[in-house]
Amino acid sequence: MNPLASVNHLKPAKAVSLAIATLAIGFLAASCQEAAAPPSATSSASPSSTPAASDAKSLKIGTLLPATGDLASVGQPMLAAVPLLVETVNQCGGVNGAPVALLPNTDDQTDPTAGADGMTKLAEVDKVAGVVGSFGSSVSAAAIPIAIRNKVMLVSPGSTSPVFTERGKKGEFQGYWARTAPPDTYQARALAKLAYEKGIRRAATVVINNDYGRGFEKEFVQAFKKLGGTITNEAKPARYDPKATTFETEAQAAFSGKPQGVAAVAYAETGALLLKTAYQQGLSKGVQILLTDGSKSDQFASQVGKTSDGKFILQGALGTIPGADGKALDALTKAWQEKFKQSPAAYAPQAWDAAALLVLAAQSAKANTGDAIKSKILEVANGPGKEVSDVCEGLKLLSQGETINYQGASGNVDIDTSGDVSGVYDVWEVEPDGKLKTVSKVSPTIN
Repeated sequence: MNPLASVNHLKPAKAVSLAIATLAIGFLAASCQEAAAPPSATSSASPSSTPAASDAKSLKIGTLLPATGDLASVGQPMLAAVPLLVETVNQCGGVNGAPVALLPNTDDQTDPTAGADGMTKLAEVDKVAGVVGSFGSSVSAAAIPIAIRNKVMLVSPGSTSPVFTERGKKGEFQGYWARTAPPDTYQARALAKLAYEKGIRRAATVVINNDYGRGFEKEFVQAFKKLGGTITNEAKPARYDPKATTFETEAQAAFSGKPQGVAAVAYAETGALLLKTAYQQGLSKGVQILLTDGSKSDQFASQVGKTSDGKFILQGALGTIPGADGKALDALTKAWQEKFKQSPAAYAPQAWDAAALLVLAAQSAKANTGDAIKSKILEVANGPGKEVSDVCEGLKLLSQGETINYQGASGNVDIDTSGDVSGVYDVWEVEPDGKLKTVSKVSPTIN
């Protein structure tokens, strides 16, 4: 298994600083005519940063990703992955004979209202054909109607709510939605299985009260009970407001039923406050904390804090996160190492694949519109055609009239008609020094 399949841990602040310096120099001085993605670049970017954006022949894409807000620390690798993919594509000739124009990231602020405003600007002002985004499920839910109305293809690298599966099956998205991260139907099963394998038979849940949290909670409860476990607060689920600043009531609700483990489905900022509150109230002693992708960042253990004797409160906590095991992983890892001198972190492979599917679909359709991308995205993702993991090879074959089956960095990215993919899950643990270490893998399969 490639090292990235064990989700290495990119330090967001360092990565963003390096991304800004490296990408800005490379993109402005070289022939790759698009703007860098890291959040600091968005405020200072000017039209001259993206000369290809004025070229009517160019494929124009944008990103709607969290540079600020509750998911900012988790979202940083995606902010660098999309520009790196576009740089790679432009170095091998672009799409449909012209460089791809990538707009500076539109910060969704991990907020549905800001996300809707950002999507409106991308679709109606910037006139993009495709967007990589969003990460938060509630933000994507707000952006999708705007994408559909304006015929913009939206591909999320991280919105994992099972609600999208249900809506996709009903045909609500009209083909303008897909995601390269698997739905939490699978991750919730994987976390439930992990808990049961660790000997936990009585578990509780506490979740952020949005599409992500509620969807995960539903699937986790069902899976854990199917395995033979009991949910101590099933009758009165503990859910917290995404904008909450105090968590005494929610902590009591989750921990009071003497659970052996508590599954905290949260984002980093608010989740840290909740778990710190549980510790300060004396509720979490001896309870196995179970976490998910939403709170996985290198700062999370420090945000929760330390005990009176200097140990990290979260020491020994376990979590799950979508892993990466695709055939394009080596290529992404090589490009990332050359650019940033370290390995990609979680969700960089999913963001890379989301952007790759947009450019490959446009090339396949031989047109740079959202409609055109929608018409070909399932075909380039699933085949039939030659399996390719190199996006440049894929573009070349498509330009010659061949068909392809793109094999991504995150996985094979076989997208179904609901817009879903399946995936593998890494298990991570909070070490005594507060660092997060990938320790194993877990399958979502429950017999």
